[in-house]
Amino acid sequence: MRGLTGKVALVTGAGSGIGRAIALRLASEGMIVGVLDINTKAAEETVALIAKADGKAVAESCDITDYDSVTKAVAAIEAISGPTWLLVNNAGWDTPMPFMKTTPDFWKKVVDINYHGPINMTHAVVTGMAQRNAGRIVFIASDAGRVGSSGEVVYSGCKGATIAFAKALAREVSRKNVLLNCVCPGPTNTPAMDAFVGTGEEGQKIRDSMVRGVPLGRIGEPDDYPGLVAFLASDDASFMTGQTISISGGLTMHG
Repeated sequence: MRGLTGKVALVTGAGSGIGRAIALRLASEGMIVGVLDINTKAAEETVALIAKADGKAVAESCDITDYDSVTKAVAAIEAISGPTWLLVNNAGWDTPMPFMKTTPDFWKKVVDINYHGPINMTHAVVTGMAQRNAGRIVFIASDAGRVGSSGEVVYSGCKGATIAFAKALAREVSRKNVLLNCVCPGPTNTPAMDAFVGTGEEGQKIRDSMVRGVPLGRIGEPDDYPGLVAFLASDDASFMTGQTISISGGLTMHG
């Protein structure tokens, strides 16, 4: 992709799954990657994988629900690597549960991680981007935020809110050449998916039902998403902002 070499990217939840795949791809494009994760060991493992492939990365422990943790992590990476060009808001969490069985404590955790977290991260970097008249922010949202998902009611609401937030802020900072877009994965084979549906017979039944709903006949893999993220970060996407793009094997088809 054009225009990525030597620029700094921050990726949240980059210790595993989609976040790790995105971090590896951005490093392969010549970016310096700030690997952010609440799991410090997992973040360091991602950095080691990038270094093994001759890429550049630095790990920082970060709790995206804590604004002080966010600002400290961003400052630490920028002090080493330089100003942030790209933020990928990837970190997220949920547990499948009928809404009527959920509790306020559960709602708070889901909202804090999936909505307040990306807001914290975005606030920590967007002012600098606007001052430099350059920057990109990519939200890893979800098709659950576009069409809803049974058993993920609060999560779906958070992802829908994230999409609306990205559009509104895209309008606010567009004249500063700060571009914001959303990527919406469908069901994906990640450690988070294992935790979400389980790994036993019941979990396999849920996976099989997901596959039946996807026209391409499979659920996603982490490597299905980084190419679009790299494109949105590149000079090739310099006229795109406020867009929401699904990568879901045809599970959702918006036009």
